[in-house]
Amino acid sequence: MVRTVISFDPDDKAWLDEKAKRERVTMAELVRRAIRRMREEERTPSFDEVLERARGSWRHGDGLEYQLRIREEWER
Repeated sequence: MVRTVISFDPDDKAWLDEKAKRERVTMAELVRRAIRRMREEERTPSFDEVLERARGSWRHGDGLEYQLRIREEWER
């Protein structure tokens, strides 16, 4: 692990100290967890993950039938 120095606003430092105390972990551990969470949120989901999240979102009948119907106007 690499050590680093960070500066916090006094209110943020007090909140962090209190949270670390409640969770019985070090302040550094809370910061590491927050960074991991931020990195996970920023990660671009794979195509399969996007498909999985979208599964079941279309609630208007057969999706393929709908696509074919609206594309008919392209052929006119």
